[in-house]
Formats: sequence, C-alpha cells, structure tokens
Amino acid sequence: MALSASVKSRLQFQHETIHELLKGFSEDYLKQRIREDKWSVHEQVAHLVTYQPLFLQRVKTIEKENSPLFERYVADNDPAFLAACGQPMPVLLNGLQMQRSEIIEYLLAVPYEILGRTGRHPKYGLLTITEWTEFFLLHEAHHLFSIFMLTRAGT
Repeated sequence: MALSASVKSRLQFQHETIHELLKGFSEDYLKQRIREDKWSVHEQVAHLVTYQPLFLQRVKTIEKENSPLFERYVADNDPAFLAACGQPMPVLLNGLQMQRSEIIEYLLAVPYEILGRTGRHPKYGLLTITEWTEFFLLHEAHHLFSIFMLTRAGT
C-alpha cells in the first residue's frame, strides 16, 4: 500500500496554500474570532502546527508497535496548542514548514511494507499508515477551508 502520487503531492504542497489564504491580513485581524465559540484563523493555524508533530509521533508508534490504539486528540486540552496560540504568525508558519519537511522526509523514506502497518483510530477504526496519512491531509484541508471561509467572512 504505497503512498499515491496524490498523497505525495498534497504532503509536499497542500500546506503552502496557507500563505495565499493569509496574504493581506493583519495579525490582529487573524486573531479575531468571527464566532465566539469557533476558533480564529490564528487558532486554526496554531492547531495545524501542533497537530503535525502528533501525527508524526503516531506514525512512528505504528511502525514500532502492533496496532496501537490512539485516544481522540482534543486541541483545547493540549498545552502545546495553548502555547502555540500565543506565538506570532511568522513563528507558527515557520514551524509548520519545518515540521512538514520532517514528515515528508520520514514518509518518503519509510519502506513499502511499513506503510501497511496499522494503528487504531477511536472513531475510524484500524488504519494503515497510508490511510492515516490520507486522514491527516484531509484534516488539514478541512482547516485550510475553514481559514478560507474565516478570512472571507468580513470582506
């Protein structure tokens, strides 16, 4: 179960969309919540930054353990997310890029047979590393779409 060309391409480039989405918006604007009960653009980016290392950690755990079970990730309970919310946007974007480079390097070097190893998601069940990677990319795309909608809400 190799990584498809689509997965490889999105791994390498999807996150770069964020620069286009944020272009022209001030840091103060990006920190404003449009709805009090929903994250701001800044919080969305902080979440992406804190989720990437978690994803890589999970994949590495799957490589070493036999079908580990992972608890549901709740960003609002994660001290790393809360700390990231206090970081300026350039720091977040730099972290996002550095972490993504590490993910890409790791996944493109993983032997084919390792990509078929599984870990259990609490909602979606047993997923191979390839499927976890697809889940990761779709999750990221969801947040990119949220950022798109939030930056266009006041225009």
